[in-house]
Amino acid sequence: MVSMTTNTLKTALLLGLLSGLFLLVGEAMGGRQGLYVALIFAGVMNFAGYFFSDKIALAMYRAQPVSETENPDVYRRVGPIVRNLTQRMGLPMPKLWLIPDDSPNAFATGRSPSHASVAFTAGILELMSDNEIEGVVAHELGHVLHRDILISSVAAMVAAAITMLARMAFWFGPRDRDDEEGGGMWGAVLMMILAPVAAMLIQMAISRSREYDADAASAKYVGSPYPLINGLEKLETWSKRLPMDASPATAHMFIIKPFTGQNIMRLFSTHPSTEDRIARLQAMR
Repeated sequence: MVSMTTNTLKTALLLGLLSGLFLLVGEAMGGRQGLYVALIFAGVMNFAGYFFSDKIALAMYRAQPVSETENPDVYRRVGPIVRNLTQRMGLPMPKLWLIPDDSPNAFATGRSPSHASVAFTAGILELMSDNEIEGVVAHELGHVLHRDILISSVAAMVAAAITMLARMAFWFGPRDRDDEEGGGMWGAVLMMILAPVAAMLIQMAISRSREYDADAASAKYVGSPYPLINGLEKLETWSKRLPMDASPATAHMFIIKPFTGQNIMRLFSTHPSTEDRIARLQAMR
């Protein structure tokens, strides 16, 4: 299991690399003035990365709050499951969210157990039994328990920021006097370079073992690996039948890799194979 200190160091490194990249590209695009603008952007991104990366991720998927007064039908179903599991795991009750998407999936986010959120798609609630939902919730709370939700959320924001930087370069990059498309070409080249860089940073920051650790937590606190095994089998099948319009920058946050039409999603993959995860869970009998 990755320690909290290791995740803290990785978070600081990610934000530092993002700052350096902003300064480098800012100077290349606008000289000294661009450097100053990039410095401001970097400061804002660092602040937002630590305090608001979870809210940014939830907003990207138009997540709606779930409580006794908001989406009460969903709360009546998942609220007791989450509350029982948090009591067993010694965790505070997280905020709950509903993502209006038919593709089945879920993720946890936040900067600490006391500032955690768990989000479910509408599709996963339609697809799964209460036992399977319990297995999925226990997996997501495993991420909260192991304190890897901060690095996961920050990595998503860093990758999104790098993509935004490449798009800015595409539209506002330096242009040759004889070629009005010069800036666009320069930005396109930069985008080709930065997308793999963003993927590499996520690969470095997000340990593949975190999914195994969260799976093991689900088996332990539910009392059986089978609710999650059944849930993963359904997720593997139905997420392909109902692809999700997910950002590659946030793919690592979900319990199972979202299937989309974007080939670039493969670059950002940090999930072990579902077959391997199920095999490990079955060995826990």
